[in-house]
Amino acid sequence: MESSDYPVGFYFELSFKGQDAAFKEVSGISKEMTMEEVTCGGENRFKYRLPTVSSTKNIVLKRALIPEGSPLIDWCSSSLDEGLANPIEAHDVSVNLLDADGQVSVMWTFFNAYPVKYSISDLKSQESEIVMESIELAYTYFEITPDTSIADLFA
Repeated sequence: MESSDYPVGFYFELSFKGQDAAFKEVSGISKEMTMEEVTCGGENRFKYRLPTVSSTKNIVLKRALIPEGSPLIDWCSSSLDEGLANPIEAHDVSVNLLDADGQVSVMWTFFNAYPVKYSISDLKSQESEIVMESIELAYTYFEITPDTSIADLFA
Protein backbone atom coordinates (compact mmCIF):
# COMPACT_ATOMS: atom_id res chain seq x y z
CA MET A 1 0.00 0.00 0.00
CA GLU A 2 1.39 3.39 -0.98
CA SER A 3 1.34 6.32 1.41
CA SER A 4 -0.84 8.22 -1.08
CA ASP A 5 -3.59 5.61 -0.52
CA TYR A 6 -4.07 6.55 3.13
CA PRO A 7 -6.94 8.96 3.85
CA VAL A 8 -6.06 12.52 4.84
CA GLY A 9 -7.75 14.42 7.66
CA PHE A 10 -8.39 17.67 5.81
CA TYR A 11 -10.77 16.41 3.12
CA PHE A 12 -14.16 15.85 4.73
CA GLU A 13 -17.76 17.00 4.62
CA LEU A 14 -20.60 17.15 7.12
CA SER A 15 -24.14 16.24 6.13
CA PHE A 16 -27.16 17.54 8.06
CA LYS A 17 -30.73 16.90 6.87
CA GLY A 18 -29.43 15.94 3.44
CA GLN A 19 -27.45 19.17 3.03
CA ASP A 20 -23.67 19.45 3.09
CA ALA A 21 -22.18 21.98 5.50
CA ALA A 22 -18.55 23.06 5.31
CA PHE A 23 -16.54 23.07 8.53
CA LYS A 24 -12.91 23.81 9.31
CA GLU A 25 -12.69 21.26 12.09
CA VAL A 26 -14.63 18.33 13.55
CA SER A 27 -13.40 16.95 16.88
CA GLY A 28 -14.56 14.55 19.59
CA ILE A 29 -15.17 11.45 17.48
CA SER A 30 -14.37 8.75 20.01
CA LYS A 31 -15.77 5.75 21.89
CA GLU A 32 -14.51 4.47 25.21
CA MET A 33 -15.32 1.57 27.49
CA THR A 34 -16.00 2.69 31.07
CA MET A 35 -14.33 0.52 33.69
CA GLU A 36 -15.36 -0.28 37.26
CA GLU A 37 -12.78 -1.34 39.83
CA VAL A 38 -13.87 -4.07 42.25
CA THR A 39 -11.86 -5.16 45.27
CA CYS A 40 -11.87 -8.87 45.94
CA GLY A 41 -12.44 -9.85 49.56
CA GLY A 42 -9.24 -11.14 51.16
CA GLU A 43 -7.06 -10.21 48.16
CA ASN A 44 -5.47 -6.81 48.77
CA ARG A 45 -2.77 -6.85 46.07
CA PHE A 46 -4.97 -5.82 43.17
CA LYS A 47 -8.43 -4.82 42.03
CA TYR A 48 -10.45 -6.40 39.28
CA ARG A 49 -11.17 -4.00 36.42
CA LEU A 50 -14.54 -4.82 34.88
CA PRO A 51 -16.07 -3.25 31.77
CA THR A 52 -19.39 -1.47 32.24
CA VAL A 53 -20.83 0.64 29.40
CA SER A 54 -19.46 2.34 26.34
CA SER A 55 -19.36 6.14 26.44
CA THR A 56 -18.85 8.85 23.83
CA LYS A 57 -17.93 12.53 23.81
CA ASN A 58 -19.87 15.33 22.20
CA ILE A 59 -18.72 16.25 18.71
CA VAL A 60 -17.53 19.80 18.18
CA LEU A 61 -17.89 21.51 14.80
CA LYS A 62 -15.91 24.68 14.00
CA ARG A 63 -16.14 26.99 11.00
CA ALA A 64 -16.01 30.64 10.01
CA LEU A 65 -19.03 32.62 11.25
CA ILE A 66 -21.81 32.70 8.64
CA PRO A 67 -23.69 35.98 9.20
CA GLU A 68 -26.74 35.12 7.08
CA GLY A 69 -27.54 31.96 9.03
CA SER A 70 -28.10 28.41 7.86
CA PRO A 71 -30.45 25.51 8.60
CA LEU A 72 -27.84 24.22 11.07
CA ILE A 73 -27.75 27.53 12.96
CA ASP A 74 -31.56 27.75 12.88
CA TRP A 75 -31.63 24.27 14.48
CA CYS A 76 -29.18 25.40 17.17
CA SER A 77 -31.24 28.51 17.87
CA SER A 78 -34.52 26.64 18.20
CA SER A 79 -32.92 24.03 20.49
CA LEU A 80 -30.92 26.37 22.70
CA ASP A 81 -33.02 29.57 22.75
CA GLU A 82 -36.42 28.05 23.41
CA GLY A 83 -35.27 26.00 26.39
CA LEU A 84 -37.47 23.02 27.05
CA ALA A 85 -40.71 24.83 26.15
CA ASN A 86 -40.70 22.83 22.91
CA PRO A 87 -39.32 19.32 22.42
CA ILE A 88 -35.72 19.18 21.24
CA GLU A 89 -35.59 18.09 17.62
CA ALA A 90 -32.93 15.41 17.12
CA HIS A 91 -31.41 14.66 13.70
CA ASP A 92 -28.87 12.22 12.35
CA VAL A 93 -25.63 13.92 11.33
CA SER A 94 -22.87 12.32 9.30
CA VAL A 95 -19.22 13.19 8.82
CA ASN A 96 -17.70 11.80 5.63
CA LEU A 97 -13.96 11.43 5.12
CA LEU A 98 -13.25 11.78 1.41
CA ASP A 99 -10.54 10.22 -0.75
CA ALA A 100 -8.48 12.01 -3.44
CA ASP A 101 -11.34 11.60 -5.94
CA GLY A 102 -13.92 13.13 -3.56
CA GLN A 103 -15.56 9.79 -2.82
CA VAL A 104 -16.54 8.78 0.73
CA SER A 105 -13.86 6.54 2.26
CA VAL A 106 -15.23 6.46 5.83
CA MET A 107 -18.55 7.74 7.17
CA TRP A 108 -19.38 8.38 10.81
CA THR A 109 -23.13 8.66 11.44
CA PHE A 110 -24.22 10.25 14.72
CA PHE A 111 -27.75 9.20 15.59
CA ASN A 112 -30.29 11.43 17.38
CA ALA A 113 -27.88 14.37 17.57
CA TYR A 114 -28.94 17.69 19.05
CA PRO A 115 -27.10 20.95 19.84
CA VAL A 116 -25.97 21.52 23.42
CA LYS A 117 -23.62 24.48 22.95
CA TYR A 118 -23.02 27.33 20.51
CA SER A 119 -20.17 29.80 20.82
CA ILE A 120 -18.05 32.18 18.79
CA SER A 121 -14.36 32.89 19.13
CA ASP A 122 -13.16 35.85 21.19
CA LEU A 123 -13.31 39.26 19.53
CA LYS A 124 -9.92 41.01 19.76
CA SER A 125 -9.20 44.45 18.35
CA GLN A 126 -5.43 43.74 18.19
CA GLU A 127 -5.75 40.73 15.86
CA SER A 128 -7.18 40.22 12.39
CA GLU A 129 -8.38 36.64 12.72
CA ILE A 130 -11.57 35.31 11.19
CA VAL A 131 -14.44 34.97 13.67
CA MET A 132 -15.13 31.26 14.21
CA GLU A 133 -18.36 29.69 15.38
CA SER A 134 -18.41 26.45 17.32
CA ILE A 135 -21.34 24.05 17.61
CA GLU A 136 -21.32 21.17 20.07
CA LEU A 137 -23.65 18.23 19.48
CA ALA A 138 -24.67 15.45 21.85
CA TYR A 139 -25.94 12.20 20.35
CA THR A 140 -27.12 8.73 21.35
CA TYR A 141 -24.45 6.67 19.56
CA PHE A 142 -22.46 6.60 16.34
CA GLU A 143 -21.62 4.02 13.70
CA ILE A 144 -18.58 3.81 11.46
CA THR A 145 -19.17 2.76 7.86
CA PRO A 146 -15.93 2.13 5.99
CA ASP A 147 -15.87 2.13 2.20
CA THR A 148 -15.26 -1.47 1.15
CA SER A 149 -12.73 -0.45 -1.52
CA ILE A 150 -10.55 1.19 1.17
CA ALA A 151 -11.11 -1.72 3.59
CA ASP A 152 -9.90 -4.15 0.91
CA LEU A 153 -6.55 -2.32 0.81
CA PHE A 154 -5.94 -3.17 4.47
CA ALA A 155 -7.05 -6.82 4.20
